[in-house]
Amino acid sequence: MELIENKTYDDERALYNIKDTEVRNCIFAGEQDGESVLKETRNVIVNNCKFSLRYPIWHAQKYELINSELDEKTRASLWYSNNGTINNTIITGVKALRECNNTIINNCKIISTEFGWKTTNTEMNNTEIESEYIFLDSKNIKLSNVKFKGKYSFQYTENVEIENSILDTKDAFWHAKNVTVRDSIIKGEYLAWFSDGLTLINCKIIGTQPLCYCKNLKLINCKTEECDLSFEYSEVDADIVGNIISIKNPKSGIIKVDSVNKIINEDSIMNVEGKVIYKNGGIDNE
Repeated sequence: MELIENKTYDDERALYNIKDTEVRNCIFAGEQDGESVLKETRNVIVNNCKFSLRYPIWHAQKYELINSELDEKTRASLWYSNNGTINNTIITGVKALRECNNTIINNCKIISTEFGWKTTNTEMNNTEIESEYIFLDSKNIKLSNVKFKGKYSFQYTENVEIENSILDTKDAFWHAKNVTVRDSIIKGEYLAWFSDGLTLINCKIIGTQPLCYCKNLKLINCKTEECDLSFEYSEVDADIVGNIISIKNPKSGIIKVDSVNKIINEDSIMNVEGKVIYKNGGIDNE
């Protein structure tokens, strides 16, 4: 590969359409404030570089971004790019990843609103990320050992696998399809309303009014905390360890519990036939 090393660039499309090149120890910043410095690159390694310009990596094909930093001025830093890996990198610009395919993210720290919209085949490992809206309308997502903080996460996503992660979020998984979360903590209000095919395994669920209006919902060996008015109008098959505050009008299925403070079957606008079964014996469908 060719090598570009120890340079500073601030002009428009500074390294446009470079191919088979490693860009090492370079700085992309300056008075000219040029956009799209690495647009339309092919087979490029970006190693130990600092970015402070808008739209730095667009339409890249086969790229590696390693040991680098993209600050808050790098608006919309990675768009329309395919077959990339991002390792040991700090990203703090808004709208950092959009409409990208086949992206692997490892050991990164990310603060970026509207992260990962309309992406496909995204894998994230051992990463801390903060985003108000993450992975909106995206498909084929895998997260492992991720610590996430945000608000409206994973909405309209499809084919999602998450394990050993902490999700501190609100309105997560709304309208999501085919989602499996294992060995994780999910904290936030109004979890997964209108989802279809959500499975939670060995998870802890924290927050009010979770899992309403769901289809094909499964909970296996899950714990709850502060969960009231749960499962309203949901098709549910659940095994809950310990106590849950309240269950309201489950549409269908069976919810197995150790204990529940209150079961609410009233003011339903549809026929509700879900049953609550106590593990020590007894059915409460009143």
